[in-house]
Amino acid sequence: MKTKRVLVTEKAAHIIQQLKERHGELMFHQSGGCCDGSSPMCFTKGDLMLDDNDVWLGNIENCDFHMSKDQFEYWKHTQLTVDVTPGRGASFSLEIPLGVRFLIKSRLFTEEESKNLEDIRLGV
Repeated sequence: MKTKRVLVTEKAAHIIQQLKERHGELMFHQSGGCCDGSSPMCFTKGDLMLDDNDVWLGNIENCDFHMSKDQFEYWKHTQLTVDVTPGRGASFSLEIPLGVRFLIKSRLFTEEESKNLEDIRLGV
């Protein structure tokens, strides 16, 4: 079995399910900074235009997860876990009205995991 590049906690999965009930299909993009710092952003699928500068890392709760190619160069050695915490992020992410915000926890892949990573792809 391939090592997943992105995971999701049970609490975050619960929030994602709530958002899917309200908004339909969703997608995630790991924000690269500026106002939000670096946080996972949740959008209705198709609301964020992707191109060859975006890397698909995997799928959480049947939602595609992307990040910019430049940012991926810094994070490619880490496994990301999407979690949720109380509070309001400074973003347009769909979870904000629920009084929570998504966040990323990361850890370096082990040497063994690095040899067996799920494939990535550019764009959609």
